[in-house]
Amino acid sequence: MTHTVTLIPGDGIGPAITEATLQILTAAGAPIEWDRQEAGLTAAEHGHDLLPQETLDSIERNRFCLKGPLTTPIGAGFRSINVALRKHFDLYANVRPTKSIAPGGRYTDVDLVIVRENTEGLYAGIEHYIGMRQDPRAVAESVMLITRYGSDRIVRYAFEYALQHGRKKVTLVHKANILKYTQGLFLEVGQDVAKNYAGAIEFEDRIVDATAMQLVLDPYQFDVIVTENMFGDILSDQASGLVGGLGFAPGVNIGKDVAMFEAVHGSAPDIAGRNIANPTALLLAACLLLDHLGLVETGSRIRDAVKSVVHRGEKVTRDLGGTATTTEFADAVIREMKGDAEDV
Repeated sequence: MTHTVTLIPGDGIGPAITEATLQILTAAGAPIEWDRQEAGLTAAEHGHDLLPQETLDSIERNRFCLKGPLTTPIGAGFRSINVALRKHFDLYANVRPTKSIAPGGRYTDVDLVIVRENTEGLYAGIEHYIGMRQDPRAVAESVMLITRYGSDRIVRYAFEYALQHGRKKVTLVHKANILKYTQGLFLEVGQDVAKNYAGAIEFEDRIVDATAMQLVLDPYQFDVIVTENMFGDILSDQASGLVGGLGFAPGVNIGKDVAMFEAVHGSAPDIAGRNIANPTALLLAACLLLDHLGLVETGSRIRDAVKSVVHRGEKVTRDLGGTATTTEFADAVIREMKGDAEDV
């Protein structure tokens, strides 16, 4: 069965790491037909809207999307095109697996997942100025929006994810000791949901600042972390630092009908067109896509090949201490999958 998936190569280094990813997927025999679309700066340069209706229609039609990094031009009508996509399709769950690949770091064998609520909190964008003493911008105020509905579905998603992926524990992260209404509601709902999984999945709650410290001291104590929007943004980037940085950080934004897979790093315009970017994050996001399509074995072969190439260290990009180009890295992964990697 061939699957049709929307593809947005993105801006900056996006096209280069996308092409490398597609070459590897093709070599792995992934049965995917790509529906190429544009968004962001690339779309604007071609005379289209930043988020063209054709692109939205494609994602809605195909239900799955692989997306490279996008640039939101300064002065554009969007705070963020990524946020606009999440809101348009109600992609309420941001899932960020964090797993060790690169050798030589402080930690080995880190394997945890952060599930971030994607639509509420301070990032809902409800903010304004309050004028005082002839200063129209004397006070800036933001509203932290936490709903019972939004809290319930994200915590429930985290528990269901844990069950489906053989995970043992869910840690709910909050700041209810200070923000007693908003974070208090999030914690209250989480505790209620956890009762439905008692005996199957262990549950605990932790304050966000203590969690940040414990992630650095002992990341092995965590399995699945579920938290609200801003805390999830911060903790997921921190967690990626445990395994080598954002170059190894794939993510997926999931809603009821649509899932969007992406590299979570930016478009890095300073190195665009130089063929030196590391495509691993987008490639691992593509592996998450393969998992969702039921092509688990194909995704596993790609992940194993990436890990072997990175550990061998001969054909890795500059961010990993090597000199390989994006193309050379992709070629090395393909050779590894075919079983004829260069002898060390």
